[in-house]
Amino acid sequence: MGKARPREDASTRADRKFEKKVQFYSKVRDTVASLSAQKAITKKTKVQRRKQKLQAYDLSSLSEFLPELEAHQKPKAELKLNRKTRQKLLLKEGDQLRAVIGHPAFQSNPLQAIYQHLQGTQPLDNEKPKQDRKKGKGKKKKSKPQLMET
Repeated sequence: MGKARPREDASTRADRKFEKKVQFYSKVRDTVASLSAQKAITKKTKVQRRKQKLQAYDLSSLSEFLPELEAHQKPKAELKLNRKTRQKLLLKEGDQLRAVIGHPAFQSNPLQAIYQHLQGTQPLDNEKPKQDRKKGKGKKKKSKPQLMET
């Protein structure tokens, strides 16, 4: 029937199979190590990009030019936004937006309507110098709000 293999041939064959397995596992280990190194490098760049974006949005340098509003602000309780409160807030804000868009003053001149709203809601500065009444003789002209130029 079949030729009987000697014992030496069987042991060398097992050794070759074992060597192949060892080589395969070493290749897998090297690949995993290189992929983890690449992943660490990309994580660093993502962190750096995130920091750069945060620096771009950092407006703390403007705080020295803005007036202090701490006295005017009332401390608000922390609002816990779960699904129910978020839905209520969304409905309330949606109704408010529809009311603003449907308002005739907003439809005729949106920027003027926003400007008038801000004039009515923002606190007034008491540091404005009073105008002499003598200089203001004659007809007064309405001045259009000037937009900030960048």
